[in-house]
Amino acid sequence: MAEETKNPEVQEDAAVVAPKVELSPAQENPKKFLEDFNWEKYEEGIDTVDDKQLEEFEALVAQNFVDTLDDDVVEGTVITITDRDAIIDINAKSEGVISLNEFRYNPDLKVGDKVEVLIDVREDATGQLILSHRKARVIKAWDRVNAAHDEGTIVNGFVKARTKGGMIVDVFGIEAFLPGSQIDVKPIRDYDQYVNKTMEFKVVKINHEFKNVVVSHKALIEADIEEQKKEIIGQLEKGQVLEGVVKNITSYGVFVDLGGVGGLVHITDLSWSRINHPNEIVELDQKLNVVILDFDEDKTRIQLGLKQLSKHPWEALGEELKVGDNVKGKVVVIADYGAFIEVEEGVEGLIHVSEMSWSTHLRSAQDFVKVGDVVDAQILTLDREDRKMSLGIKQLTQDPWTDITSKYPVGSRHEGIVRNFTNFGVFLELEEGIDGLIYISDLSWTKKVKHPSEFCEVGDKLEVVVLELDVDGRKLSLGHKQIEANPWDKYEDEFKMGTTHKAAITEIVDKGATIDFNEDITAFVPTRHLEKEDGTKLGKGEEAEFQIIEFNKDFKRVVASHMVIHKEEEAKIVKQQAKKAKTQSDESKPTLGDANDALAALKKKMEGGE
Repeated sequence: MAEETKNPEVQEDAAVVAPKVELSPAQENPKKFLEDFNWEKYEEGIDTVDDKQLEEFEALVAQNFVDTLDDDVVEGTVITITDRDAIIDINAKSEGVISLNEFRYNPDLKVGDKVEVLIDVREDATGQLILSHRKARVIKAWDRVNAAHDEGTIVNGFVKARTKGGMIVDVFGIEAFLPGSQIDVKPIRDYDQYVNKTMEFKVVKINHEFKNVVVSHKALIEADIEEQKKEIIGQLEKGQVLEGVVKNITSYGVFVDLGGVGGLVHITDLSWSRINHPNEIVELDQKLNVVILDFDEDKTRIQLGLKQLSKHPWEALGEELKVGDNVKGKVVVIADYGAFIEVEEGVEGLIHVSEMSWSTHLRSAQDFVKVGDVVDAQILTLDREDRKMSLGIKQLTQDPWTDITSKYPVGSRHEGIVRNFTNFGVFLELEEGIDGLIYISDLSWTKKVKHPSEFCEVGDKLEVVVLELDVDGRKLSLGHKQIEANPWDKYEDEFKMGTTHKAAITEIVDKGATIDFNEDITAFVPTRHLEKEDGTKLGKGEEAEFQIIEFNKDFKRVVASHMVIHKEEEAKIVKQQAKKAKTQSDESKPTLGDANDALAALKKKMEGGE
């Protein structure tokens, strides 16, 4: 020992050469150490590990493996694909398993693909790591969807199916709603054409509470269309002819797309002829040329025309056509006042209801024609400048007044139909176009008619006699009572003043009573003339003798008295009055002509000047 201490060279060598340190298996090959580590024996306590080895092991695990307790989405690699599952390496203690159902959206999945996963179950009963690609997609999808919404970026989506009001679109694994109104700028009639297609969208709305996403394809093309629209609108001019596509048809017109700019062709500007609906002229998606008729200051409302591209039919109307010519046409429109007849395409004439029949009783045009009828007519007026034409149907038949004097001479008897009432008489139609008037005074010899409706009803048939005929004025005066003799002629002798008749009181009226001698003669008895011999008065139903104290055939007035039967003084007065009346009548007896004049004047007075 002493010698060794004294040798300096030996001491110097010992200081220079350090002792060799042996590396542990974990330090030499960490990966192999972890792969070969017997987890089961370690967990059962069979293999003992000193503290230093345990620290090395934990450090290596933290460095080389993911934390399977973390909820973060990690990226894994597909290492195997079986019939049912995909085996994913996420650099953990064991590989994870994901059902292939979660990759249905990606049928091209293959070994080596990188996929995002979320650890669903750390270890199942067999110690297997269960992963979820679907959950990872959802988590990432919400981040991507929110980013797309905030930044306004365009995303791709797969249209999965139709739903009420729109479509279901897969965006980053999230089912988003695509409203029907957001598919395109034009109305969509066939939604199914978009199913199973991948399209570009903008995320327009997100409901974080209910996890709802709304996307729009329309928003992507609106900006481009708006630019195109501004460019087109800036070039618009009245009278300009453009090509467009029919995009919508309504009952009042057609909407035409002019390449991002829409205009309306009103139904009246589709055709020179009258049409009932625009679909008679155009159909959806039809290409056609239209002319710009007008637009507002902002050019947002554009009025278009189709018929203006062709010559107006009136300009092509033959010069040989003139008033008095007969034409044939089709009834296209009916109104209460008449019917419009298309005599040539786009050229119409009006037949007023008064020109449909010689009858003076105006009716509705529907009583004569209906839409679609082809009728013959005569041109009554023709104004080429104002493009107006009036027609008549009745002119094609003879005017019934042409031979009126031979058909309806004065004194002839006929039967007619009651068509109308007035306060002064009844209008009777003898035939179509021939009407006559029965004055109220010529309805009955015996009845006092206050209004014609008391005597007859519209539609009744009446026999009449022609009293007067005015050919120039086209007027017929008729009489109904004249078909029988005037019963008052015979009553004039039977009920003359002073004659006595037996009858019962029919009714007690104001200032007296009435008695019916027969069906024609009703007499009035003044109150004081109802007095009986004992001073009392006759009552309703009492029968007694009555003396005629007044009889007026013209006014159909008869006055009777019971009192004069038993009072001589009153009877004497009545006799004197009767004698005086007879004398005056004899002295002033008129000639036949005077009598006729008197009757005519009386009739005129009764008819109120008619």
